[in-house]
Amino acid sequence: MNDTNAGRGTNDTNAGRALNNTTAGRALNNTTAGRAVNDTTAGRAVSDTAARIRVLIADDDPILRRSLRLLIDSDPAMTTVGEAGDGAQAIALTAQHHPDVVLMDVRMPVLDGLEATRRLRTGGGGPRVLVLTMFDVDGHVYEALRAGASGFLLKNAPPAELLRAVRVVAAGEALLAPEITRRFIERFVPARPGPHPRLSTLSPRERHTLALVGQGLSNPEIAAALVVTPTTVRTYVSRILTKLDARDRVQLVILARETGLLVDDHRS
Repeated sequence: MNDTNAGRGTNDTNAGRALNNTTAGRALNNTTAGRAVNDTTAGRAVSDTAARIRVLIADDDPILRRSLRLLIDSDPAMTTVGEAGDGAQAIALTAQHHPDVVLMDVRMPVLDGLEATRRLRTGGGGPRVLVLTMFDVDGHVYEALRAGASGFLLKNAPPAELLRAVRVVAAGEALLAPEITRRFIERFVPARPGPHPRLSTLSPRERHTLALVGQGLSNPEIAAALVVTPTTVRTYVSRILTKLDARDRVQLVILARETGLLVDDHRS
């Protein structure tokens, strides 16, 4: 691959260099090691595409798409099912290949990632969407989260972090870095005190938990604040999602801010 123009282009990008500097990247370039993996029982098991996390890559940069594909396919638990250069292609390929996760760029021609995410997630169905962005505080990303994305990741994130992110959202969880979430809350989410119609169904402990989720805290951090176990926190969050008919943790963050719950929590 390195003797081709595409290979040289890939190696000239940050993503390409990062990939080659990882264990997975080096193993990918080691043909003998690759054959050895395929000769093992585990290798044969994961060769079944149906057992892998199916990933669709949507980005208008072909070099970045290639780098991401190499990284995704280097993980035996994942496989790339398609590449799209714009949002319209992403929607068409999703209907054709049924990916579990879509890596979605926000700014693309024809149809941007925001509208593509909205259409894919209409009704709460469709694949999980992980937004890729160059900036950690971006209004377009915030709108994508409102549209149904499960989280976002910087394009220059370490390869291992991107693979972990794919696993997280494929498992049905939201990907929210607490530090970045707090900045999003402060910059983009307006505090509009006006209780959610079902907010009154929450117990005092659940309201407190929701406020902490809204601050971008992880389950272990919430557990420490409430002096309970992380398992108990997961139970609280599950109940809150059900009572508020919320899609995921991302929506809880937005609801906590927009209903004024964060303001009330700080005053109490």
